[in-house]
Amino acid sequence: MVILNNQKNAVQQTFSSSSQNYVKSELHAKGEDLGALVTEISTLKPKSLLDIAVGAGHVSNAVAPYVEEVTAMDLTDEMLTTAEAFITGNGHQNVQFERGDAESLSYESDWFDVSVCRIAAHHFEHPIQFLDSVQRVTKSGGRFYLLDNTAPEIEEYDQFYNEIEKMRDPSHYRAWKKSEWIAMIEQSGLVVEHLERYPKVFQFGDWCGRLNLSKELRQELTERLKDTTVEQKKKFNIDIDESGAVKSFSGESVLIRARKL
Repeated sequence: MVILNNQKNAVQQTFSSSSQNYVKSELHAKGEDLGALVTEISTLKPKSLLDIAVGAGHVSNAVAPYVEEVTAMDLTDEMLTTAEAFITGNGHQNVQFERGDAESLSYESDWFDVSVCRIAAHHFEHPIQFLDSVQRVTKSGGRFYLLDNTAPEIEEYDQFYNEIEKMRDPSHYRAWKKSEWIAMIEQSGLVVEHLERYPKVFQFGDWCGRLNLSKELRQELTERLKDTTVEQKKKFNIDIDESGAVKSFSGESVLIRARKL
């Protein structure tokens, strides 16, 4: 049973109205992080894989050829419907779709060979609960892959990045620093084996359009990105054209591989 709170309601509200946009999103459908994950899964060929917060289904779709059974789980019904249409439309019949809460996984202990969560954990209010739950349902010796946008280690830049993401998307809870993820993962009892970072470019039009933002909110975000220090503009590669429009800015994502000993 999924118990909703304000944060989970915000997640459902955000993604129930924009699920189709995420199927077409280049940042979600492609990316070096997804390619690296698929390379590892294709080598492992696990019997069972849990895709936590499946979203539009890009992870499950990409790894399905290399896994006996994929469980695609999400909090939002509309996302599950979208993911199922996308994945089965590509001919994959070994993926089952289930509604669930990432912070309280309902599966039996030591159940999955591999657990994955990609571009979703910044929506989770209780990351320690999420990681404890992942640790419990992953088999001993099994692997957990976390792929997500991360905040810079310097506090000023951390606050700025999370501020603009929250302005854009009320269901954004927090993008954590790499150091914070490592500490939390190991606190859960998993052991971090590998970390890889990927520069990420956010095209402003796509970034706003994915959530169907109003003209007014787009303008607010434009002004906030323009009203930054020289150091912030340099750090985030904020690209502003001659007309004063924001074209893009940069961040980073991370792939962390951990193991349950």
